[in-house]
Formats: sequence, C-alpha cells, structure tokens
Amino acid sequence: MEVLGIIPARDGSKSIPLKNIRDFNGKPLVSWTILDAKKSNVNRVIVSTDSPEIAGIATQYGAEAPFLRPKNISKDTDEIEPSLIHTLNFLKEKESYCPDYVALLFPTAPFRTANDINEAISLGEIKKPDSVISVSRAIANHNPHWMLMKNDDASVTRFTGGLLKDVNARRQDSPEVYFKNDFVFLIKPDNLYEERPGLYGDNIELMIAEDDRFDVDINSEKDWRIAELLFRDFISNKMN
Repeated sequence: MEVLGIIPARDGSKSIPLKNIRDFNGKPLVSWTILDAKKSNVNRVIVSTDSPEIAGIATQYGAEAPFLRPKNISKDTDEIEPSLIHTLNFLKEKESYCPDYVALLFPTAPFRTANDINEAISLGEIKKPDSVISVSRAIANHNPHWMLMKNDDASVTRFTGGLLKDVNARRQDSPEVYFKNDFVFLIKPDNLYEERPGLYGDNIELMIAEDDRFDVDINSEKDWRIAELLFRDFISNKMN
C-alpha cells in the first residue's frame, strides 16, 4: 500500500508568529513531525509550504519540498483540503504518482510517534476505510455532556441540551465521546475529489489513544508553553 505523508506548514500564523520554524525544545517545531514521519512506514514525506525557509528546513531534516504552495491557498482562513489537492495534483502531473492513502500530519501535534502513524496505516491496510482518524477520549470536564452554554436569554443549559440539574451525577456515566488529537489523519485521496472535498469520506475508523497520552495541539502561546514543558518528559521517555 502506497502511503504519502503530507505535512502542511505555511509561513503565516497569527496566534504564534512563525510557529512552524520556532525553536521547540532544540529544533524547529516542524522538524519533530518530519523525523517521526521518516521513521514510520509512509513511503514519502512531503512538506507543503509557501515559505522558502520552511522548505529549506524540511529538506535539511529529510523531507521533500518539491514546490512552494501558492499564496492563494496559504492564508490562515483557508481550509486544509486545497493544499492537499494541490500536492496530489502536482505529483500526478509531474510524476504520475498516485498514492493509495495520504497521511496528513500537522506539525502542531508534536506528541505523535512513528508508531501512531504505523498503527493508522495498519488499520488502513486491514479495514480499508475511507479514513482513519486519531482521537483521544474526552474525559471529565472535557466531555461535552458536562459542558455549559450561556444562551441569548442569559439562561445556562448543558451544551448538549437540557437543564443543568439533569446532568449525570457521575461523569463516568456520560456517553463516551472523542476529540481529534491531530496525531494522524489517514485518508483516501478520493475523499478530496468528491463534490464537497473533505478528509473523512463515509467509512471512518477511529484510532483511540490511551488516556495517559499527552495530546497537546499547539494553537496558542499557552498551548506552546504547556507543550514545551510536557515534551521534555515525553521525548525522554520515547528515547529510553
């Protein structure tokens, strides 16, 4: 099975300026994702970027950066699908290269491992889904059944609907739900060429991380500080 790893790493970022090349525990943030992708079973690793500097870092750490992504699909308001389609179209046109799956790997999720990527690929090989999505269990107050919402009339209700007094007395009794941890999205390219392009398709397989996994997705300075501290312990354990 041919699996193409794509790491999207555009130049601009409003929440954390230059976050993809900012030093994160001794290396540019994007490099940690490249290194794990290179250790995994993906066949190729391509960084899709609009930045010559990021492209240079990508090749330095062993990834391919065969193009610069057009600026018109590199804005902070752009969805991820156009950049994936651009990469696939480029490779098909230039090399007649068409992978069976794309492993989408966000550089803002440095707590993934090569084993996470390999597990997603194994699920793809065995179950042949349209997509494999890595998730973490939403526990305690992160479960939406325990979240509160303030309505337009200033009343407070449960996010999932209903009165606050009707919430389960024990959080463990709430339905089990999951959030995307962004470790890996394994997707069939056909999903991107549907009438409404998307990552998921119809047949979705969840890859559920253990509850004790660190899963910080870096989207703010607060996230960065937390992730940087936790990552020191994470990388130490991974290397032992």
